[in-house]
Amino acid sequence: MDTEFKVIPLTGSLGAKVVGVDLANLTSDAFDKVRAAFLEHTVLVFPDQELTLDDQIGFARRFGTLEIHPIVNGLEEKPEVIKMLKPAGESASFGVGWHTDNSFFEEPSMGSIIYAQTIPPHGGDTLFASQYVAYERLSDGMKAMLGGLKAIHTAKDAYTSDTAQEKYEGKTAITYRWSDSVLKEVLHPVVRTHPETGRKALYVNPMFTTRFENMTEEESQPLLEYLFKHCTRPEFGCRIGWEPKQVAMWDNRCVMHYAVDDYKEFERMLYRVTINGDKPV
Repeated sequence: MDTEFKVIPLTGSLGAKVVGVDLANLTSDAFDKVRAAFLEHTVLVFPDQELTLDDQIGFARRFGTLEIHPIVNGLEEKPEVIKMLKPAGESASFGVGWHTDNSFFEEPSMGSIIYAQTIPPHGGDTLFASQYVAYERLSDGMKAMLGGLKAIHTAKDAYTSDTAQEKYEGKTAITYRWSDSVLKEVLHPVVRTHPETGRKALYVNPMFTTRFENMTEEESQPLLEYLFKHCTRPEFGCRIGWEPKQVAMWDNRCVMHYAVDDYKEFERMLYRVTINGDKPV
């Protein structure tokens, strides 16, 4: 492992590789550097980390309390840890499609930390898109219009499909349990202000955002479709390839992501923990 702490940007919009840090034995000074890099780059990759699940949980808890997902089953002995197993021959069933994690919560997730274990020889990358940059690239007129809008977020479409039913029935490696939060609708601002940096970010996503407040889905669709296309432009993003023992984390308050399902013939296994967030404003 490189012994000098370095933060190496991945693209002009977001993402950085961090070397010279041991997440299992993180000093207060090193953690402060990691946190500063996280707030600046919003997606961080840490190669070559030797972590137990308790190490991963302990690192995540330095950012806040941990989420127990109301729908996706965690490990029985550590319910805050989701084992993201995709067996060989099974299509990926988790995170496929552009989204912001759990925007259908009243207080959506702050961020997630993933530790890679078993990785396919190729494929299975994750795409990320900066919603800071997506907002900043809008015209002044569009910013002014969006600044007064709120939108409905719900998991009912994502978690009531035929594929989702298979997960409830235990027919996929990642299983779900039914929760009323699947059907609940919550209201969030279309543009949110990051509680730590003060920067503004777009806060709509194709998986969970269905319409604007006091508008029908049909009325909302043209503008939402424009925003969905705009906020995932390639120049706003980065692409992370996974390696064994690699950790990646992202700031869910200003980043969308997409799990690429292009490795059906191979197994992949990751462990994910997620940090509780606060209500978007």
